[in-house]
Amino acid sequence: MRYAIYFAADAGDPLMRLGNAWLGRDPVTGADLPQPPVQGMTAARFEELTVSPRRYGFHGTLKAPFFLCEGQTEAGLLEACGVFAEEIAPFGTAGLAVNRLGRFLALTPNADDPDLRAFADLCVRRFGPFRAPLSEADLKRRRQSALTARQDAYLSEWGYPYVFDEFRFHMTLSEKLDDDAEAALMEAAAEDYFQDITKKPRTCSTFALYLEPERGAPFQVHTVFKLSGSKALKETA
Repeated sequence: MRYAIYFAADAGDPLMRLGNAWLGRDPVTGADLPQPPVQGMTAARFEELTVSPRRYGFHGTLKAPFFLCEGQTEAGLLEACGVFAEEIAPFGTAGLAVNRLGRFLALTPNADDPDLRAFADLCVRRFGPFRAPLSEADLKRRRQSALTARQDAYLSEWGYPYVFDEFRFHMTLSEKLDDDAEAALMEAAAEDYFQDITKKPRTCSTFALYLEPERGAPFQVHTVFKLSGSKALKETA
């Protein structure tokens, strides 16, 4: 069993409804969902280009997937998430836009978003004690991505190379798009599909604990936690 701390809202939030349908799966119920049409692309090809993000479920990574370390339990992790939610106050974000992140398509912040970055930093540190060290196989797999020295150091210490100054918030919408024509089709479709919820400020008031029942299985939403505290992010620095 692996766990992850992800940015996610309640299932009824328009962002989640649209994102789940785009990827073709509801990570709360596990049900398959009909994907929207992409002009100029077959439904089968669109399904193929969303396989990996569909398995992980629509989300934004805050604390990357991890196994529990010796001495930690799911009950303890849930309790820690609840305490954390009761401590931190909801905060505003600059909003999201459809962008290319390297060769991937994703929803990313529409502008520099220091509070969202600070929230992710806090999640990495707060839930770090629950994480088991990565196996040699996982380290080797991650290092195939030609990491920088800093990213490799983060991988060793925090279990994920893209934390702190290397972090860029994103909600993945595709596999790697090596074909420029396909990338353009998907980007245009996503911009139209998500237009009602993009480029608008929104309040971050939730995060979720996702779980992977067994390695390679689809991730599921375990619990969505509502931020209800009074501590601003700048007070946690």
